[in-house]
Amino acid sequence: MDDGRIGLGVVGCGGFGLFALQQFTQVSGVVLIGMAGTHRPASLAAASRFGIENTDDLGMFLSRDDLDVVYIATPPFLHHAQALAALEAGKHVIVEKPLAMTLGQADELIAAARERDRLLVANLMQRYNPLFGAVRRLVENGVLGEFLHGSFENYASDENLPPRHWFWDRTKSGGIFVEHGVHFFDLFAGWFGPGRVEAAHVGVRPATAIEEHVHATARYGETALVNFYHGFHQTGRMDRQELRLVFERGDVTLYDWVPTRARIHALVDERQTRDLCDLFPGARLDVVASYGDKARRCWGRGREIDAYQIVDLAFGDGQAKSPLYGRLLQSIMADQAAWIRDRNHRRVVTEVNGRDSLAMACEADALAHRAGAAR
Repeated sequence: MDDGRIGLGVVGCGGFGLFALQQFTQVSGVVLIGMAGTHRPASLAAASRFGIENTDDLGMFLSRDDLDVVYIATPPFLHHAQALAALEAGKHVIVEKPLAMTLGQADELIAAARERDRLLVANLMQRYNPLFGAVRRLVENGVLGEFLHGSFENYASDENLPPRHWFWDRTKSGGIFVEHGVHFFDLFAGWFGPGRVEAAHVGVRPATAIEEHVHATARYGETALVNFYHGFHQTGRMDRQELRLVFERGDVTLYDWVPTRARIHALVDERQTRDLCDLFPGARLDVVASYGDKARRCWGRGREIDAYQIVDLAFGDGQAKSPLYGRLLQSIMADQAAWIRDRNHRRVVTEVNGRDSLAMACEADALAHRAGAAR
């Protein structure tokens, strides 16, 4: 580490692990030095791709002097034990979401990391998306007024998730809220602060024990409610996601689970029109309606509103998800590597994100199963 070089090792490596490694190793100074714990075809392909050793002995792997950061890309039920072993060996840790399976496990990992002054972070890369930042500034600036309601609808593919896949086994995945929902609990917390789960439900595929979809309602602040739906029941060709935020003067809709494009439909005055164009540079602006003189006056929520025009903005058309996803992975690695080199660096994502998003996921999961048991 004296020369700024960061030796990266991976534990477990499926198809996504290989994709992530090809992004992480594009960050200056990050060098992949080895792999441990798996002989899956994708892992062997990754070892061949990078020309690195793949060992079964995790303890020996963690003892390597040239290993600085361990990337844990195994199923969730292995995260706690493997991350703890890496931290106790004095290594920094980046773990695939979720950080752990339970809040107690997460707290134990955080304590171990802080005691040893080591990095611990879950791969919650959504906050590095420029669209995340644009929406956060829109919320902070109050461009469209107060936030009133939100929804995230995730109609995901199960085409590569056969019935015996670990994803369906709650003892290995933690369930959909824990394995998958943490991304979006963290996303909304980044916009609106901590949320609290008000209601949750789980749905089982007929004639099976497979929990294929979940729903939760969370409250942000005193009044705003957000609905989260995650369903793994689509063919890959129909995999789709939509996130909508409703404000007093319009709504923002983001598309894809890693948002690549946005649509804004809003009733605005001249200044707000300019603010929207500044927040989403290069967006296509269509004026749906214009108002003048007395027609500018209208009312909403008991207050008078000055309306100059109704606009539709389209941002990000033609942006592909995979290249964007790659840039977000590079961003989280660069951010964490900067902290490893300089503890004064202020990270975008820390261990707190992994813990807080897991806390909401566990709360939603517990509430959903209490509701199911009561039926």
